[in-house]
Amino acid sequence: MASSSPTPVRFLTGITTSGTPHLGNYVGSVRHSVRFSRQAHVQSFYFLADYHALIKVDEPARIQRSTLEIAATWLACGLDPERVTFYRQSDIPEIPELTWFLTCVTAKGLLNRAHAYKAQMDKSIARGEDPDADVSAGLFMYPVLMGADILMFNAHKVPVGRDQVQHIEMARDMAQRFNHLYGEHFTLPEAEIDEAVATLPGLDGRKMSKSYDNTIPLFASRAQLQKLIAGIVTDSRAPGEPKETEGSALFQIYQAFADADETEALRRAYADGIAWGDAKQLLFERIDREIGPLRQAYDALVNDPARIEKILLAGAEKARAISRPLMVELRHAVGLRNLGAGREKAAAPKAAKAARPAFKQYREKDGLYYFKLLDESGSQLLQSLGFASPQEAGRAIAKLRAERGAALTLFAAQLEPVDNATFRAATDALEALAAAEAGDKS
Repeated sequence: MASSSPTPVRFLTGITTSGTPHLGNYVGSVRHSVRFSRQAHVQSFYFLADYHALIKVDEPARIQRSTLEIAATWLACGLDPERVTFYRQSDIPEIPELTWFLTCVTAKGLLNRAHAYKAQMDKSIARGEDPDADVSAGLFMYPVLMGADILMFNAHKVPVGRDQVQHIEMARDMAQRFNHLYGEHFTLPEAEIDEAVATLPGLDGRKMSKSYDNTIPLFASRAQLQKLIAGIVTDSRAPGEPKETEGSALFQIYQAFADADETEALRRAYADGIAWGDAKQLLFERIDREIGPLRQAYDALVNDPARIEKILLAGAEKARAISRPLMVELRHAVGLRNLGAGREKAAAPKAAKAARPAFKQYREKDGLYYFKLLDESGSQLLQSLGFASPQEAGRAIAKLRAERGAALTLFAAQLEPVDNATFRAATDALEALAAAEAGDKS
């Protein structure tokens, strides 16, 4: 039997393009995700959620600027577009199409329970207005669009904060319903909650959020950064008076950037009565030590939008190599099919079959049975490890044919390790082979 090797796992992360990236975005998503994307067993998908931005922003220039700033932020923080799939949501036309497919199988009752929708209704009720007074259809359907983002690429894991877990659970419900009606097409995603990832308080102590206008821009100038940190709300305890770390926004922000020794040193300084001004200076210096070296790269990127546009379009093509064949499969599954395809095939003379991906199964001198997956040109994409019998190898091939990308991930331990690009090529080849064979039967 094959020896164990890391299984490629698909992670998907998006940030809504509704404002300037701030420290909360950095410690809550960007920093952790960039580090994680460098792991060998991970396939990472990062997108700029500009469709989502339309739900809450009606200023076109702001969405455009935010898209530029967030893309520049990811890249300046070390995201490698060659290693990951980095794209703009609106460049993937299959996403809104899948959103409609999912809309048609999603119960309204499920959407009624969405936290964002209920929160907006509560605000209207508190003002004595109709509960749906400020609820757009876009806000109500927000979870379905998010479900399409996730299911389009059959993501296994979606890094989120605890307040976002509901969206992943809803995406699972949509996938299960669609799979029940039309066959197994979607992987059921899981929320990935990293307790080490911080949720930062803002200048006023509430969660750092563009909605509260209490953020610290990630790439603010040194002078602006220092000024904003000086404005963090603290209590009235004087220098020399012991101070509490619990509930201190300043301490929580420092902790998100500092290591354990640095955090403990500030904790002791709080107990010894450090002056708030000195504590804020320590925070400024610690943040600038980490962000300062990234600021120059960010400035160069944000001032070269053509370069970022090129990177995003290349990422969209990489993403669409997955989304296009999946939508062909899904359209066929739900019944959106070529009505004349059968008649045309029957009437037309048989043509030579076009080259297509293929499996080759064989036995080696060690007595074990192997298989390889070749692309249309005959180049090898995958090589299996040894199986004890031809039946075992055949069952693995059959599962790969039937479940394609999902099975490819499950069978990674029985395949020789491949890089992300080859993994994607193998997934695409399996989809192409399935489409070609479906065409043979129609």
